[in-house]
Amino acid sequence: MINGIILVLVLAVLILAVKSTVKHFRGECSCCGGSKGLIKETEKKLSNPIVGKKTISIEGMTCDHCRQSVEKALNAMDGVSARVNLKKKQAAVAYDRTVADTELRRAVEGAGFQVRAIK
Repeated sequence: MINGIILVLVLAVLILAVKSTVKHFRGECSCCGGSKGLIKETEKKLSNPIVGKKTISIEGMTCDHCRQSVEKALNAMDGVSARVNLKKKQAAVAYDRTVADTELRRAVEGAGFQVRAIK
């Protein structure tokens, strides 16, 4: 009897854990701001000709809200337009003026993520 109760409790916990994990990776959980936390995406257009491009490898992004947070932080920089690929864990950055790697790193880390490399 006790073994049956324990089995039911373990199964219930496992089901809730799987359900929570799925919600997290869809960007629907409270840690990511839920569906209300997603921002409307608009691609940032640079006003001057592009003078260079870089790829930033980023650690710690797990959901769409994470991706949008990094993209928003990079696009807030003057002269920078970024698109983040969650699956590749990379940001493709184009810029119309000189941008130091330290500035890009500061923006990503300010959003709460780690920069592995900038190429």
